[in-house]
Amino acid sequence: MPSDTGAPEDLRLPGARLLWWPGFLDDESARVLYDRLEADLQWQQRPLRMFGRSVLEPRLTAWYGDPDARYRYSGRDHEPLAWSPDLVEVRDRVEAATRGRYNSALANLYRDGADHLGWHSDDERELGRQPVIASLSLGAIRRMQFRPRPRGPIALQLDLPAGSLLVMAGETQTRYHHRITKTARPVAPRINVTFRRVHAASVDS
Repeated sequence: MPSDTGAPEDLRLPGARLLWWPGFLDDESARVLYDRLEADLQWQQRPLRMFGRSVLEPRLTAWYGDPDARYRYSGRDHEPLAWSPDLVEVRDRVEAATRGRYNSALANLYRDGADHLGWHSDDERELGRQPVIASLSLGAIRRMQFRPRPRGPIALQLDLPAGSLLVMAGETQTRYHHRITKTARPVAPRINVTFRRVHAASVDS
């Protein structure tokens, strides 16, 4: 799984820290990893509570990690599945490039342009005050946007190609929301894997 572990691009976003490796994995490695993760991960479409009613998440997800990497988001507790060999291999490469340590990975599968991720911050207290989130993109290019919290104008747009790695650190989650936008144009599926470190589980946050 060849990768580019050279110096990343420092994306300029005031008050945030965003590091980007556009070609972290080469095209063939990214394609092979996408195919393996799509086939092997235990994908689920989880229910969410929105405006007093239950709806399904507009994407598929899978949560993997160390046994104690229990995580609460969207009002639900998530118990990690045991690491798959492919996730371990790519996690080790991401750790080497970013000099970070990650004990869990949340994978998202966007099946088409209607699947998306709404405005949010990864600011759950299990992640600590300044979490480091390393996000690897595979498959189709999708657009990620950032805006100042709580409802500022779009401050940064980034099209994420297959094999790219984006690290969000520092005050990024405190100061900004981010999302993966919908698109009406035909688009192939996309997987992204966000590596993170859960510091402490909580059932009452």
